[in-house]
Amino acid sequence: METRARYALIGLFMLAVIAAGFSFVYWLENTGGFMDRASYRIQFSSPVPGLLVGSAVNFNGIRVGEVTGLTLDAADPRSVVAMIGVERNIPIRADTEVSVEVQGLTGGALIALRGGSASAPPLEADDGNLPTLVAAPSASQDWTQAARDAFQRVDNVLAENSEALHSAITNIDTFAQALARNSDKVDSIVAGIERMTGGSTPKSQLPTYDLIAVKDFPPLDEAPGWQLVVPEPTALMAVNTDKMQTQPAQGESVAIPNAQWADNLPVMLQEKVVQSFENAGYAQAVSRPRDGLAAGFQLLIDIRRFAISTSSEPTAEIEFVAKIMGQDGKILAAKTFTVTAPADSAEAPAAAVALNQAFAKAVAELVPWTADAVGAAPVPPVTTSPPAGTVPPEGVMPPEPTPPT
Repeated sequence: METRARYALIGLFMLAVIAAGFSFVYWLENTGGFMDRASYRIQFSSPVPGLLVGSAVNFNGIRVGEVTGLTLDAADPRSVVAMIGVERNIPIRADTEVSVEVQGLTGGALIALRGGSASAPPLEADDGNLPTLVAAPSASQDWTQAARDAFQRVDNVLAENSEALHSAITNIDTFAQALARNSDKVDSIVAGIERMTGGSTPKSQLPTYDLIAVKDFPPLDEAPGWQLVVPEPTALMAVNTDKMQTQPAQGESVAIPNAQWADNLPVMLQEKVVQSFENAGYAQAVSRPRDGLAAGFQLLIDIRRFAISTSSEPTAEIEFVAKIMGQDGKILAAKTFTVTAPADSAEAPAAAVALNQAFAKAVAELVPWTADAVGAAPVPPVTTSPPAGTVPPEGVMPPEPTPPT
Protein backbone atom coordinates (compact mmCIF):
# COMPACT_ATOMS: atom_id res chain seq x y z
CA MET A 1 0.00 0.00 0.00
CA GLU A 2 2.81 2.36 0.85
CA THR A 3 4.49 1.68 -2.51
CA ARG A 4 1.28 2.40 -4.44
CA ALA A 5 0.73 5.69 -2.58
CA ARG A 6 4.25 6.79 -3.49
CA TYR A 7 3.62 6.12 -7.20
CA ALA A 8 0.37 8.10 -7.08
CA LEU A 9 2.12 11.11 -5.56
CA ILE A 10 4.82 10.98 -8.22
CA GLY A 11 2.17 10.87 -10.97
CA LEU A 12 0.28 13.82 -9.52
CA PHE A 13 3.51 15.79 -9.25
CA MET A 14 4.39 15.17 -12.92
CA LEU A 15 0.91 16.23 -14.02
CA ALA A 16 1.23 19.42 -12.00
CA VAL A 17 4.61 20.21 -13.57
CA ILE A 18 3.24 19.67 -17.08
CA ALA A 19 0.20 21.84 -16.39
CA ALA A 20 2.40 24.57 -14.98
CA GLY A 21 4.61 24.46 -18.08
CA PHE A 22 1.62 24.80 -20.39
CA SER A 23 0.25 27.64 -18.31
CA PHE A 24 3.56 29.45 -18.35
CA VAL A 25 3.87 29.17 -22.14
CA TYR A 26 0.28 30.35 -22.59
CA TRP A 27 0.87 33.29 -20.30
CA LEU A 28 4.14 34.13 -22.04
CA GLU A 29 2.56 34.11 -25.50
CA ASN A 30 -0.75 35.79 -24.76
CA THR A 31 -0.17 38.22 -21.94
CA GLY A 32 3.31 39.39 -22.80
CA GLY A 33 5.43 37.37 -20.45
CA PHE A 34 7.84 39.58 -18.59
CA MET A 35 7.30 42.63 -20.85
CA ASP A 36 5.42 45.66 -19.67
CA ARG A 37 2.28 45.64 -21.85
CA ALA A 38 -0.42 48.22 -22.57
CA SER A 39 -3.92 47.14 -23.50
CA TYR A 40 -6.10 48.78 -26.14
CA ARG A 41 -9.57 48.26 -27.52
CA ILE A 42 -10.24 48.25 -31.28
CA GLN A 43 -13.75 48.54 -32.67
CA PHE A 44 -14.50 47.17 -36.15
CA SER A 45 -17.75 47.99 -37.95
CA SER A 46 -17.45 45.05 -40.36
CA PRO A 47 -16.58 41.35 -40.09
CA VAL A 48 -12.98 40.34 -39.33
CA PRO A 49 -12.61 36.91 -40.98
CA GLY A 50 -9.55 34.92 -39.90
CA LEU A 51 -8.75 37.02 -36.81
CA LEU A 52 -8.21 34.89 -33.68
CA VAL A 53 -7.15 35.32 -30.10
CA GLY A 54 -3.37 35.19 -30.21
CA SER A 55 -3.14 36.72 -33.69
CA ALA A 56 -0.23 39.10 -34.14
CA VAL A 57 -0.43 42.86 -33.87
CA ASN A 58 2.06 44.74 -36.08
CA PHE A 59 2.99 48.39 -35.88
CA ASN A 60 4.44 49.70 -39.19
CA GLY A 61 5.20 46.10 -40.14
CA ILE A 62 6.92 45.12 -36.85
CA ARG A 63 5.27 42.72 -34.43
CA VAL A 64 4.60 44.51 -31.16
CA GLY A 65 1.88 42.42 -29.49
CA GLU A 66 -1.04 40.00 -29.78
CA VAL A 67 -4.80 39.91 -29.83
CA THR A 68 -5.90 39.09 -26.29
CA GLY A 69 -9.64 38.96 -26.81
CA LEU A 70 -12.49 39.10 -29.32
CA THR A 71 -16.07 39.99 -28.48
CA LEU A 72 -19.23 41.17 -30.18
CA ASP A 73 -20.73 44.55 -29.36
CA ALA A 74 -24.12 43.87 -27.79
CA ALA A 75 -25.34 47.34 -28.72
CA ASP A 76 -24.43 46.95 -32.41
CA PRO A 77 -24.61 43.46 -33.97
CA ARG A 78 -22.47 44.64 -36.88
CA SER A 79 -19.52 45.59 -34.68
CA VAL A 80 -16.62 43.43 -33.48
CA VAL A 81 -14.44 44.47 -30.56
CA ALA A 82 -10.85 43.24 -30.30
CA MET A 83 -8.61 43.69 -27.27
CA ILE A 84 -4.89 43.84 -27.93
CA GLY A 85 -1.81 43.88 -25.74
CA VAL A 86 1.22 45.72 -27.10
CA GLU A 87 4.50 46.97 -25.76
CA ARG A 88 4.01 50.07 -23.67
CA ASN A 89 6.55 52.19 -25.56
CA ILE A 90 4.69 51.89 -28.90
CA PRO A 91 3.57 55.40 -29.98
CA ILE A 92 -0.12 54.71 -30.54
CA ARG A 93 -1.84 58.06 -31.11
CA ALA A 94 -5.37 59.22 -31.68
CA ASP A 95 -4.99 59.15 -35.46
CA THR A 96 -3.30 55.73 -35.66
CA GLU A 97 -4.82 53.75 -38.54
CA VAL A 98 -6.08 50.19 -38.08
CA SER A 99 -6.57 47.42 -40.66
CA VAL A 100 -6.76 43.66 -40.87
CA GLU A 101 -4.19 42.01 -43.13
CA VAL A 102 -3.48 38.47 -44.21
CA GLN A 103 -0.01 36.98 -43.84
CA GLY A 104 0.85 35.63 -47.30
CA LEU A 105 -1.67 33.87 -49.52
CA THR A 106 -2.80 31.27 -47.01
CA GLY A 107 -1.61 32.76 -43.72
CA GLY A 108 -3.72 33.91 -40.81
CA ALA A 109 -5.09 37.37 -40.23
CA LEU A 110 -3.36 40.01 -38.14
CA ILE A 111 -4.08 43.53 -36.96
CA ALA A 112 -1.88 46.17 -38.66
CA LEU A 113 -1.34 49.55 -37.00
CA ARG A 114 0.11 52.50 -38.89
CA GLY A 115 1.56 55.41 -36.94
CA GLY A 116 -0.18 58.76 -37.09
CA SER A 117 1.31 62.23 -37.16
CA ALA A 118 3.88 63.31 -34.58
CA SER A 119 1.67 66.20 -33.45
CA ALA A 120 -1.35 64.00 -32.65
CA PRO A 121 -2.01 63.35 -28.95
CA PRO A 122 -1.44 59.89 -27.47
CA LEU A 123 -4.50 57.65 -27.31
CA GLU A 124 -6.09 57.96 -23.84
CA ALA A 125 -8.74 55.99 -21.99
CA ASP A 126 -12.29 57.32 -21.96
CA ASP A 127 -14.65 56.98 -18.96
CA GLY A 128 -12.54 54.32 -17.38
CA ASN A 129 -12.60 52.08 -20.45
CA LEU A 130 -9.57 50.93 -22.36
CA PRO A 131 -8.19 53.37 -24.94
CA THR A 132 -10.23 52.70 -28.07
CA LEU A 133 -9.27 52.84 -31.73
CA VAL A 134 -12.12 52.92 -34.25
CA ALA A 135 -11.25 51.14 -37.49
CA ALA A 136 -12.45 52.46 -40.84
CA PRO A 137 -15.33 50.53 -42.49
CA SER A 138 -12.94 49.14 -45.10
CA ALA A 139 -10.25 48.15 -42.58
CA SER A 140 -11.41 44.54 -42.43
CA GLN A 141 -12.57 44.28 -46.02
CA ASP A 142 -12.99 40.72 -47.20
CA TRP A 143 -10.99 40.57 -50.41
CA THR A 144 -12.82 37.44 -51.46
CA GLN A 145 -16.10 39.25 -51.21
CA ALA A 146 -14.61 42.27 -52.97
CA ALA A 147 -13.57 40.01 -55.85
CA ARG A 148 -17.10 38.59 -56.00
CA ASP A 149 -18.52 42.11 -56.13
CA ALA A 150 -16.12 43.10 -58.91
CA PHE A 151 -17.02 40.04 -60.96
CA GLN A 152 -20.69 40.79 -60.38
CA ARG A 153 -20.21 44.32 -61.75
CA VAL A 154 -18.38 42.94 -64.79
CA ASP A 155 -21.22 40.48 -65.34
CA ASN A 156 -23.74 43.33 -65.16
CA VAL A 157 -21.77 45.33 -67.76
CA LEU A 158 -21.63 42.32 -70.10
CA ALA A 159 -25.36 41.69 -69.66
CA GLU A 160 -26.23 45.33 -70.41
CA ASN A 161 -24.06 45.36 -73.58
CA SER A 162 -24.72 41.86 -74.83
CA GLU A 163 -26.27 43.04 -78.12
CA ALA A 164 -23.35 45.38 -78.90
CA LEU A 165 -20.83 42.65 -78.09
CA HIS A 166 -22.70 40.18 -80.27
CA SER A 167 -22.70 42.68 -83.14
CA ALA A 168 -18.95 43.34 -82.73
CA ILE A 169 -18.16 39.62 -82.71
CA THR A 170 -20.32 39.14 -85.82
CA ASN A 171 -18.47 41.95 -87.60
CA ILE A 172 -15.11 40.43 -86.68
CA ASP A 173 -16.26 37.07 -88.03
CA THR A 174 -17.43 38.72 -91.27
CA PHE A 175 -14.12 40.53 -91.66
CA ALA A 176 -12.17 37.32 -91.02
CA GLN A 177 -14.21 35.50 -93.68
CA ALA A 178 -13.55 38.34 -96.16
CA LEU A 179 -9.82 38.09 -95.46
CA ALA A 180 -9.94 34.34 -95.99
CA ARG A 181 -11.71 34.76 -99.35
CA ASN A 182 -9.15 37.34 -100.50
CA SER A 183 -6.04 35.85 -98.95
CA ASP A 184 -4.26 35.70 -102.33
CA LYS A 185 -4.86 39.44 -102.85
CA VAL A 186 -3.63 40.20 -99.34
CA ASP A 187 -0.45 38.24 -100.08
CA SER A 188 0.03 40.26 -103.27
CA ILE A 189 -0.43 43.54 -101.38
CA VAL A 190 2.08 42.53 -98.71
CA ALA A 191 4.54 41.42 -101.39
CA GLY A 192 4.11 44.75 -103.17
CA ILE A 193 4.81 46.65 -99.96
CA GLU A 194 7.94 44.56 -99.41
CA ARG A 195 9.14 45.30 -102.94
CA MET A 196 8.41 49.01 -102.55
CA THR A 197 10.31 49.25 -99.27
CA GLY A 198 13.09 46.91 -100.37
CA GLY A 199 12.31 44.45 -97.59
CA SER A 200 11.62 41.32 -99.64
CA THR A 201 15.27 40.30 -100.02
CA PRO A 202 18.34 41.63 -98.19
CA LYS A 203 20.14 44.09 -100.45
CA SER A 204 23.41 42.25 -100.13
CA GLN A 205 21.76 39.12 -101.57
CA LEU A 206 20.09 40.79 -104.59
CA PRO A 207 21.40 39.95 -108.07
CA THR A 208 23.49 42.89 -109.33
CA TYR A 209 23.60 43.99 -112.98
CA ASP A 210 25.99 46.36 -114.75
CA LEU A 211 26.04 48.37 -117.98
CA ILE A 212 28.63 47.39 -120.56
CA ALA A 213 30.80 50.03 -122.23
CA VAL A 214 30.86 50.01 -126.06
CA LYS A 215 34.09 48.68 -127.54
CA ASP A 216 33.60 48.49 -131.34
CA PHE A 217 34.61 51.85 -132.83
CA PRO A 218 36.52 52.58 -136.06
CA PRO A 219 40.15 53.62 -135.52
CA LEU A 220 40.99 57.34 -135.37
CA ASP A 221 42.85 59.00 -138.18
CA GLU A 222 44.65 61.42 -135.83
CA ALA A 223 44.80 62.19 -132.12
CA PRO A 224 42.24 64.74 -130.92
CA GLY A 225 43.42 68.22 -130.09
CA TRP A 226 40.72 68.99 -127.56
CA GLN A 227 39.94 68.13 -123.95
CA LEU A 228 36.51 66.91 -122.78
CA VAL A 229 35.13 66.37 -119.26
CA VAL A 230 32.03 64.22 -118.65
CA PRO A 231 30.28 65.30 -115.40
CA GLU A 232 27.79 63.04 -113.64
CA PRO A 233 24.51 63.09 -115.61
CA THR A 234 21.43 64.69 -114.13
CA ALA A 235 18.16 62.81 -113.69
CA LEU A 236 14.84 62.96 -111.89
CA MET A 237 14.56 61.18 -108.54
CA ALA A 238 12.64 58.29 -110.13
CA VAL A 239 15.64 57.60 -112.41
CA ASN A 240 18.40 58.51 -109.95
CA THR A 241 18.35 55.11 -108.23
CA ASP A 242 20.00 51.72 -108.31
CA LYS A 243 16.66 49.99 -108.97
CA MET A 244 16.01 48.45 -112.38
CA GLN A 245 12.61 49.78 -113.41
CA THR A 246 9.65 49.09 -115.67
CA GLN A 247 7.11 51.57 -117.04
CA PRO A 248 3.59 50.06 -117.23
CA ALA A 249 2.28 53.44 -118.48
CA GLN A 250 3.57 56.84 -119.40
CA GLY A 251 4.86 58.60 -116.28
CA GLU A 252 4.65 55.48 -114.10
CA SER A 253 7.70 53.62 -112.74
CA VAL A 254 7.77 50.27 -110.92
CA ALA A 255 10.96 48.68 -109.60
CA ILE A 256 11.73 45.16 -110.81
CA PRO A 257 11.73 42.95 -107.69
CA ASN A 258 14.91 41.32 -106.42
CA ALA A 259 17.28 43.14 -108.81
CA GLN A 260 19.55 46.18 -108.69
CA TRP A 261 22.18 48.01 -110.73
CA ALA A 262 25.80 48.01 -109.58
CA ASP A 263 25.47 51.71 -108.65
CA ASN A 264 23.06 54.60 -109.01
CA LEU A 265 22.17 54.90 -112.69
CA PRO A 266 23.70 58.39 -113.33
CA VAL A 267 27.02 57.38 -111.74
CA MET A 268 27.10 54.11 -113.67
CA LEU A 269 26.16 55.78 -116.98
CA GLN A 270 28.90 58.41 -116.54
CA GLU A 271 31.48 55.66 -115.95
CA LYS A 272 30.44 53.66 -119.00
CA VAL A 273 30.31 56.72 -121.29
CA VAL A 274 33.86 57.66 -120.29
CA GLN A 275 35.00 54.05 -120.87
CA SER A 276 33.34 54.07 -124.28
CA PHE A 277 35.25 57.25 -125.25
CA GLU A 278 38.46 55.59 -124.06
CA ASN A 279 37.64 52.47 -126.13
CA ALA A 280 37.16 54.75 -129.16
CA GLY A 281 40.69 56.16 -128.78
CA TYR A 282 39.99 59.32 -126.77
CA ALA A 283 41.65 58.12 -123.55
CA GLN A 284 43.94 61.19 -123.33
CA ALA A 285 41.21 63.66 -124.23
CA VAL A 286 38.29 62.55 -122.02
CA SER A 287 38.03 62.33 -118.23
CA ARG A 288 35.77 62.84 -115.25
CA PRO A 289 35.82 66.08 -113.22
CA ARG A 290 37.51 64.35 -110.29
CA ASP A 291 40.51 63.45 -112.47
CA GLY A 292 41.66 67.11 -112.40
CA LEU A 293 41.73 67.54 -116.19
CA ALA A 294 41.64 71.19 -117.34
CA ALA A 295 38.86 70.82 -119.88
CA GLY A 296 38.03 73.04 -122.79
CA PHE A 297 34.61 71.39 -123.24
CA GLN A 298 32.04 69.53 -121.14
CA LEU A 299 29.59 66.82 -122.18
CA LEU A 300 26.38 67.40 -120.21
CA ILE A 301 23.86 64.52 -120.14
CA ASP A 302 20.31 64.69 -118.79
CA ILE A 303 18.63 61.26 -118.46
CA ARG A 304 14.92 61.33 -119.33
CA ARG A 305 14.03 57.65 -119.50
CA PHE A 306 15.90 54.41 -118.76
CA ALA A 307 13.43 51.54 -118.23
CA ILE A 308 11.53 48.60 -119.71
CA SER A 309 8.21 49.67 -121.19
CA THR A 310 5.49 47.07 -120.51
CA SER A 311 2.50 48.92 -121.98
CA SER A 312 2.55 46.44 -124.89
CA GLU A 313 5.47 44.13 -125.71
CA PRO A 314 8.39 44.50 -123.28
CA THR A 315 10.81 47.03 -124.80
CA ALA A 316 13.92 48.71 -123.43
CA GLU A 317 13.61 52.48 -123.89
CA ILE A 318 16.44 54.96 -123.27
CA GLU A 319 16.21 58.70 -123.80
CA PHE A 320 18.69 61.38 -122.81
CA VAL A 321 19.72 64.86 -123.92
CA ALA A 322 23.43 65.55 -124.61
CA LYS A 323 24.88 69.07 -124.72
CA ILE A 324 28.39 70.33 -125.50
CA MET A 325 29.37 73.33 -123.37
CA GLY A 326 32.44 75.45 -124.12
CA GLN A 327 34.80 77.20 -121.75
CA ASP A 328 32.70 80.34 -121.89
CA GLY A 329 29.64 78.47 -120.62
CA LYS A 330 27.82 78.59 -123.96
CA ILE A 331 26.11 75.52 -125.40
CA LEU A 332 27.80 74.67 -128.71
CA ALA A 333 25.64 71.71 -129.71
CA ALA A 334 22.74 69.65 -128.34
CA LYS A 335 20.96 66.47 -129.37
CA THR A 336 18.28 64.16 -127.98
CA PHE A 337 19.12 60.46 -128.18
CA THR A 338 16.16 58.07 -128.17
CA VAL A 339 16.78 54.35 -128.68
CA THR A 340 14.82 51.14 -128.10
CA ALA A 341 15.57 47.44 -128.00
CA PRO A 342 13.18 44.48 -127.72
CA ALA A 343 13.13 42.54 -124.43
CA ASP A 344 12.22 38.89 -124.05
CA SER A 345 10.43 39.67 -120.77
CA ALA A 346 10.23 42.18 -117.96
CA GLU A 347 12.20 39.94 -115.62
CA ALA A 348 15.56 41.23 -114.37
CA PRO A 349 17.95 39.11 -116.54
CA ALA A 350 16.10 39.81 -119.80
CA ALA A 351 15.60 43.48 -118.86
CA ALA A 352 19.34 43.93 -118.20
CA VAL A 353 20.21 42.44 -121.61
CA ALA A 354 17.70 44.66 -123.45
CA LEU A 355 18.79 47.83 -121.63
CA ASN A 356 22.44 47.09 -122.43
CA GLN A 357 21.55 46.69 -126.12
CA ALA A 358 19.72 50.02 -126.14
CA PHE A 359 22.59 51.68 -124.24
CA ALA A 360 25.10 50.38 -126.80
CA LYS A 361 23.06 51.91 -129.63
CA ALA A 362 22.86 55.27 -127.86
CA VAL A 363 26.57 55.45 -127.00
CA ALA A 364 27.54 54.32 -130.52
CA GLU A 365 25.75 57.48 -131.73
CA LEU A 366 26.86 59.72 -128.83
CA VAL A 367 30.65 59.26 -129.17
CA PRO A 368 31.07 60.23 -132.89
CA TRP A 369 28.51 63.03 -132.56
CA THR A 370 30.42 64.49 -129.58
CA ALA A 371 33.79 64.16 -131.35
CA ASP A 372 32.45 65.91 -134.47
CA ALA A 373 30.77 68.69 -132.46
CA VAL A 374 33.85 69.35 -130.31
CA GLY A 375 36.25 69.07 -133.26
CA ALA A 376 34.25 71.60 -135.27
CA ALA A 377 34.01 74.08 -132.41
CA PRO A 378 36.53 76.97 -132.34
CA VAL A 379 39.21 76.51 -129.71
CA PRO A 380 39.55 79.64 -127.52
CA PRO A 381 42.95 81.34 -127.87
CA VAL A 382 45.34 80.95 -125.01
CA THR A 383 47.22 84.10 -124.02
CA THR A 384 50.28 84.07 -121.89
CA SER A 385 51.43 86.95 -119.74
CA PRO A 386 55.02 87.60 -118.63
CA PRO A 387 55.78 86.61 -115.07
CA ALA A 388 54.88 89.16 -112.45
CA GLY A 389 57.62 91.70 -111.82
CA THR A 390 59.29 91.26 -115.24
CA VAL A 391 60.37 94.61 -116.83
CA PRO A 392 60.30 94.67 -120.67
CA PRO A 393 63.48 95.75 -122.49
CA GLU A 394 63.93 99.46 -123.22
CA GLY A 395 61.97 100.51 -126.28
CA VAL A 396 59.72 97.42 -126.22
CA MET A 397 56.10 97.99 -125.28
CA PRO A 398 54.38 95.25 -123.25
CA PRO A 399 51.61 93.39 -125.11
CA GLU A 400 48.13 94.75 -124.61
CA PRO A 401 45.80 92.42 -122.72
CA THR A 402 43.41 90.49 -124.94
CA PRO A 403 39.85 91.71 -124.35
CA PRO A 404 37.47 88.97 -123.16
CA THR A 405 35.28 87.41 -125.81
